[in-house]
Amino acid sequence: MNVLVVGGAGFLGSHLVDRLIAEGHAVDVVDDLSTGSLANLADARASGGALKIHTLDVLAAEFAALAAMRHSDVIYHVAWMPPGRGDATCAGRGLQSTLAVLEAARVQGSKVVTALPAASLYGDVPLRELPIKEGHALNPVGLRGIVAKTMIDLLNLYREDHAVEFTALAMSTLYGPRQRPDGGVVAAFAEALRNGVSPEIHGDGRQTRDFLYVDDAVDALVRAGSRGGGLVVNVGSGVSTSIRDLWSLMAGPSSPEPVSSPRRTNDVSRSAVSPTRARIHLAWAPWTELRVGLRSLA
Repeated sequence: MNVLVVGGAGFLGSHLVDRLIAEGHAVDVVDDLSTGSLANLADARASGGALKIHTLDVLAAEFAALAAMRHSDVIYHVAWMPPGRGDATCAGRGLQSTLAVLEAARVQGSKVVTALPAASLYGDVPLRELPIKEGHALNPVGLRGIVAKTMIDLLNLYREDHAVEFTALAMSTLYGPRQRPDGGVVAAFAEALRNGVSPEIHGDGRQTRDFLYVDDAVDALVRAGSRGGGLVVNVGSGVSTSIRDLWSLMAGPSSPEPVSSPRRTNDVSRSAVSPTRARIHLAWAPWTELRVGLRSLA
């Protein structure tokens, strides 16, 4: 199978490339390296698989030409908005990049698979409604949530008007090796531990997240390449963990007290998503417990 990965040099994208190469697929990576790194692809490059890396902005005219030449069966779009960025310029580029990917898929007859932030899509929900199922109303928060919801609308539009198949995975909070310190709370805590300093916690630390190990996320992405057509599918563990409990789990009982800072705007109080639809349509379920996944960062 020919696969194109937009954002393939980033945290999630590079792990996806590793898996696709290991399975024998021909992979083209498109990444402008603004937040990704070629070092993330060192293992994939050394494996001897069919890998081509294109240092290219997805908004450049050359991207359409590349996509036309490669005839990709699946286009993975995992670079629509870099972690830690939520400004208007980034939001605009996220939508533009999605349109560029959809246009390439329309011309080539490719399927599009993308990953969206579940917490930003669903927003705050009552505790009794956790873990969140796909039938729950979307209540997007911040620019990231608005862009993610608009991406779903665009995917549905291109499927209806142009028969572009897609699967959108609403993913919980990702963590794992190669994640930048500004890419997520687990990576930030790991960096604090390496430097022997107290981590910063926004708000009181009681806000909860559903933590998903990157290998589990990649497994869902790979399965979505041939399943779950036309669906938004939640990908998470369904388990909520508070930020303070996460720090205690990572640092141990003698850990330094975190430094408190004001709660961030649009910070969701609680989040966890149900993997039931993923089990049915992707034959997927998470297998990495949080305690086990955190050991990979030691």
